[in-house]
Amino acid sequence: MAVIMNKEQIMQVIPHRDPFLLIDEINELEVGKRVKATKYIKADDFWFKGHFPQYPVTPGVLMVEMCAQAGAVALLSLPENKGKIGFFGGINNCKFRQQVVPGDTLEIEVEILKVKGPIGVGKAIATVGGKKAVSAEITFAIK
Repeated sequence: MAVIMNKEQIMQVIPHRDPFLLIDEINELEVGKRVKATKYIKADDFWFKGHFPQYPVTPGVLMVEMCAQAGAVALLSLPENKGKIGFFGGINNCKFRQQVVPGDTLEIEVEILKVKGPIGVGKAIATVGGKKAVSAEITFAIK
């Protein structure tokens, strides 16, 4: 899969930094409309130390955050949003369908459904090996 943005380039668009920059690559981007991103789940990711040492599984809330960060790249890439921050406004219809564990590659897709002023809604789906891991409708506010 093509890499349009690596972590350094992503950090030029969104303000997240390690350990909380939770996407590794942008693979497709229609600025302001849609994005595809990748997160490589590694055994040494910080959350596995406590979630759970004997049964490592990626927390669902972090997968939703990964989706939100990908969506933020799509929106904050718009020239009028340069230097701004995207905040959660809501999470609706969120479903977790499978566990995501070390060695998995999470493929994230976010489609921006609507934007009105600084508020918008995106549809997020993240998959592993073509199987849905999480889906949600995320509402955001840009400040």
